[in-house]
Amino acid sequence: MTIRKIKLGPIVLTVLFGALSIFFLLPLVWMMSAASKTEKEVWTFPIQWIPKDWHFAQNFKTVWMGDVSFGLFYMNSVKIALISTLATLIVSAMAGYALSKLKFTGKGLVFSAMMAFMMIPEQATLVPRYIMIKEMGLYDTHAALIVMGMFSSYFTFLLRQFMIGVHNDLLEAAELDGAGFYRIFWSVMLPLSRPILATVGIIKFIWTWNDYQGPLIMLNSTNLYTIPLGMQFFKEEFGTTISVMMMASLAAIIPLLVLFLVLQKQVIKGISIGGVKG
Repeated sequence: MTIRKIKLGPIVLTVLFGALSIFFLLPLVWMMSAASKTEKEVWTFPIQWIPKDWHFAQNFKTVWMGDVSFGLFYMNSVKIALISTLATLIVSAMAGYALSKLKFTGKGLVFSAMMAFMMIPEQATLVPRYIMIKEMGLYDTHAALIVMGMFSSYFTFLLRQFMIGVHNDLLEAAELDGAGFYRIFWSVMLPLSRPILATVGIIKFIWTWNDYQGPLIMLNSTNLYTIPLGMQFFKEEFGTTISVMMMASLAAIIPLLVLFLVLQKQVIKGISIGGVKG
């Protein structure tokens, strides 16, 4: 009879990481619990994680059907985040493909310039971007945020590094079959880059959804505000009503949770592949 040696290291790490994950999830659990309580019960100590008097429907109605246009802010954020993410994926993928697989004069110079731009803080380019948007006639429009966010040196770099690892034999085989430049890009390179595209898409969507500085500078009309700016209205209206604020915060993070749950396998695959290619 063979006796297997039990390695305590992996078991201890699993228990430790499990405890840490519970610790990090506690604020989210508390937010969900507070969103379902009455205001009096929120301030009850010790904390009652399961509400005695469920007030979820009333808080939900206050958020979505109150005087503050939460639904409008929500749809503005969805619109900007989706379009900006899609545009960024297309532009960064095309740029990454050109810098990784195509041969053209000045390729090294372009890549060096892109790497240099990555070291410039975003705040340092805020005034020039504001002037450009004003001169283009896009100030106080959603197009300003989309145009301003669709070009990213960071995401171009990520996609370029991933695409370098794609074997040239696959591209040459497609070219021998009669595929042109665009056909190779759309039918060969993009499907092979699906894991890193999912990773970039999630990161970009989260950054755009949570962006406060961009809308604050580029938008002036209240009906164009996004969720981060809209939450300021809630703070002014319901700043002392924690249960309603937690319901609004819960609604604000739901798209991010859904996006990650849907694409988490692709994200993990993209990170693991990138780690192996090192």
